[in-house]
Amino acid sequence: MKTNTWIDALRALRVMPVIQIEDAKDAVPLAKVLMENGLPAAEITFRTEAAADAIAQIRAAYPEITLCAGTILTGEQADAAMAAGADFVVSPGFNPNTVKHCLEKGIKIIPGVNNPSQVEQALEMGIQAMKFFPAEASGGISMLKSLTGPYGNIQLMPTGGVKPANLMEYLVIPQVFTCGGTWIAPTAAIRANDWPTIANNVRETCALLGLNQSQSE
Repeated sequence: MKTNTWIDALRALRVMPVIQIEDAKDAVPLAKVLMENGLPAAEITFRTEAAADAIAQIRAAYPEITLCAGTILTGEQADAAMAAGADFVVSPGFNPNTVKHCLEKGIKIIPGVNNPSQVEQALEMGIQAMKFFPAEASGGISMLKSLTGPYGNIQLMPTGGVKPANLMEYLVIPQVFTCGGTWIAPTAAIRANDWPTIANNVRETCALLGLNQSQSE
């Protein structure tokens, strides 16, 4: 097995901000806050009509950012995300048709799983990096540890209920390469253009992780 350099990049970040953008005009200001405060990454969820446009604007403004599309439910959405400039896509569940579409088109995908059967489906299709979702509702740390017993070579991105209070408990598990976090840029804060609050959330998260702060200061 060759090294997944994109997974290694996510492992270095340790946290992927999961973001819902309702108005594409907020995309670049939000990305600026993430970049300048030490967390150069964003998962833009396809829960709104603004998602593809937001990804395109962020990619144009910050070519170096690690940028993915979340809540991908169909192959068509995956295509739209990649056309907009996403590095890879993430799905909440394991849809074999969507995964097959992505694999055939060379689109990197992290599909969602939360039980052994779904893990085995993913492995059968050659996928080892998966999203553990919804993490807390699916049993949290204890369920994740149980899954990694028989499937020691999988790599997981827990998302859903992960927060600063339990983040490090997830990250100490060797198979966890990063965690998805909605607390960093809450939808209400984005809607209100409350960039100081989001900047503070980013800095506090980076401090918790021991990540270097912005190089631009």
